[in-house]
Amino acid sequence: MDRSHRVSQSRQFPFARTVNRLSELIGQTPVVKLQKLVSPSSADLFVKLEKFNPGGSVKDRTAYNMIDWAEKQGHLRPVSTIIEPTSGNTGIGLAMVGAFKGYRTILVMPDTMSRERIRILKAYGAEVVLSPGSERMPGAIRLAEELMKKIPHSFMPYQFQNVANPDVHRRTTGPEILEQMEGKLDAFVATAGTGGTITGTGEYLRKHMPHLRITVVEPKNSPVLAGGKPGPHKVPGTSPGFIPPILNQQIYDEILHVTDDEVTEITRSLAREEGLLVGPSSGAAVWAALQVAQQLGTGKKVLCIAPDTGERYLSTDIFAFEGCDTNKSL
Repeated sequence: MDRSHRVSQSRQFPFARTVNRLSELIGQTPVVKLQKLVSPSSADLFVKLEKFNPGGSVKDRTAYNMIDWAEKQGHLRPVSTIIEPTSGNTGIGLAMVGAFKGYRTILVMPDTMSRERIRILKAYGAEVVLSPGSERMPGAIRLAEELMKKIPHSFMPYQFQNVANPDVHRRTTGPEILEQMEGKLDAFVATAGTGGTITGTGEYLRKHMPHLRITVVEPKNSPVLAGGKPGPHKVPGTSPGFIPPILNQQIYDEILHVTDDEVTEITRSLAREEGLLVGPSSGAAVWAALQVAQQLGTGKKVLCIAPDTGERYLSTDIFAFEGCDTNKSL
C-alpha cells in the first residue's frame, strides 16, 4: 500500500484513532441531533454524548485532570492512596485512572447508588466504602475524611472544590462544543453535581458567545441552587445537598426543576425513540433542553450535556419496566 493510499484511507475514517495511552481517548466526544423527541415548532436540539469516554462518563475528564495536576504538584507518589467521596461517576473515572497509573484507590459513596456502579469500581480494582444513603453526599464526605486520617500517604482530590475540575472543561469540553457547533449555538443546558461541567464549559462558551443562554437543571425534590432544602431524589450525580465551592452561580441565566417521574419518562424515551441509552442525569438535561428549545422556537440551536451511559442504571427504577423480571429466562 503506497503512502497516498494510506493518507486517503485515514481521511475516510477521521475518528479511527490509534493511541499510546488510555488517557488520550478521554474527550472529543460526539454530538448528535435529536430526531424524534423534538417538536416541529422547537429549536434544533443537540446532545453531547459523554458516554463515549473510556470510563463511560464526563467524569473521566475530571478524574484524569485532577490526578495529573496532583502528580505535577507533588501531592501523589507511588505509595499514595487516592480517597474520594463520590456519587459514582467520578469514582469510576478515578478507579480507571488509578488502575492504569498504579494507585490504590478507595471510593466512598452513599449506599443508595446502583449495584452496577459498585461492581464497575471493584472491576477496576478499587475499594468501595458505603456511607448511609440518608446522609447523601455530606455523609460520604465525612466518612472519606475519617479514612484520610487513618491511611498514611493518602490524597483526596475532592472534586467539589478542586479547581482542576472546571479547568478541564474550559480546556476541552467548551472548545469541543464551539468547534462542533461551528460557533453557532443559542442555548447551553447542563445539570450540576460538583458544578465543574457547567462552570468550566459555560465560562468558555460565554466568553466566545456572549449572547448564549445558559440553563442549569436540578431535581425538584432537592432545589438547593434555588435556595431550597436538600432532599432525596432519583437523579444521581446532581444536587449533592449543598452548593459546591467551585460552582460559578453567576454563569447560568436560569434554573429549571425536574421531577423524578419526568426524568424517568424522558430517559426511557431517549432509549426507545432515539436509540440513546443514557443515565438519569442525561434525561434531566434533555428534559430541560426540550423546554428551552420549545421556548426559543425554530431556527435556533440548543445543546445539552449527556453525562453518562445508561448501562450502569439497569438495576434501578429508571429501567424497571412492567413485566420485566430479570430472574426469569426469556
